[in-house]
Amino acid sequence: MARITGPARFDSLSTLDNSRFIHHSSLINHNPPLLIQRAFAGALARWFKISGRDYPWRRTTDPYPILVSEIMLQQTQITTVLDRGYYDRWMKRFPDFATLAKASEHEILKAWEGLGYYRRARFLHKLAQTVVAAHGGIFPRDITAIRKLPGIGDYTAGAVASFAFNDKQPIVDGNIARVLSRIFNDVTPVDSTAGKKLLWQRATILVRASASARIHNSALMELGQTVCKSATPDCKSCPVKKFCAATDPASLPVKSKRTQITEVIEHVYFQQTAAGVLLEQETGSRRTGLWKLPALPVMKRLPKTLHTSTYTITRYRVTLHVHAAPSHQISLPSLHHSMIPLSDLTSLPMPSPYRRVLEALVKVRTQRDGITAGRASRRALPAR
Repeated sequence: MARITGPARFDSLSTLDNSRFIHHSSLINHNPPLLIQRAFAGALARWFKISGRDYPWRRTTDPYPILVSEIMLQQTQITTVLDRGYYDRWMKRFPDFATLAKASEHEILKAWEGLGYYRRARFLHKLAQTVVAAHGGIFPRDITAIRKLPGIGDYTAGAVASFAFNDKQPIVDGNIARVLSRIFNDVTPVDSTAGKKLLWQRATILVRASASARIHNSALMELGQTVCKSATPDCKSCPVKKFCAATDPASLPVKSKRTQITEVIEHVYFQQTAAGVLLEQETGSRRTGLWKLPALPVMKRLPKTLHTSTYTITRYRVTLHVHAAPSHQISLPSLHHSMIPLSDLTSLPMPSPYRRVLEALVKVRTQRDGITAGRASRRALPAR
């Protein structure tokens, strides 16, 4: 077998005649030699076996908890999912596909509350129902069948196939895209069609050269999370630095466009009576089924502002203004509005920004009413 010596970087193409390398500035139309691929995968695996972090979904090959973790971690940080108990609570409440498939949408949305991006929960629910109805409750092993499941894209399909079944399927997320862009010193924008194609091609080549897809894909992600970080790559600690062709790693990856933040202003109102609090159930595609404070009708003069806060969701930065109820508001505005007793508020699925505001306003109102009732009671006491 030909032996490789010298810097086995991925911007080099080897003729595999012992140590002769021919430098090439780009790998757009080239692949690293197989020996380099295997050496890279081996170095990465050895590092991961020592430095890989311990997550609940890494202790199992059951596709269900692996799938739950992958869906939760889309757009959500690991610390949020684990430290705040979302993953553990979900697994205790819905431990398998059958239990999840039987649950109501109300239960699903309530359990997901606080994670945001509620379409993920609905897709997971629908997927569980499909697995039960079409696959007898057993998650399919075939990658083509996995891709046909509701809400499953190339990344999630590859993740479950590799982590659960050790199938040599590629995955590319933000961390892996950054690692591969630097390893190959590629300035092709990662959000372009050409850039995405290159990333998936390279991820495919490397995972097929690995001894274990489960370890390889986990290690690539871990490398991006802990070493090959966005602004401050720790190149000195990198286990695959001898393979890296990047000359200015902090400048990679390149993106063709930056996300533009859109400012949004919401006006809602707070109405509390002896019967409870008036809430509105959303019907839009993003938050269907969730409850919120009702939208304020168009008015020439806005009622008193009780609370103002801001929150972000995807590319939107929302300023939420909560007003006192309109003076003419007596009957329920529509079929999507309900007067909810205070005792029932905690059981309703509600976006976190509204939950925080509602709890604060109810607390203030309750304290104020308690003080007022106390004063009235003292005034009513007979003289001694």
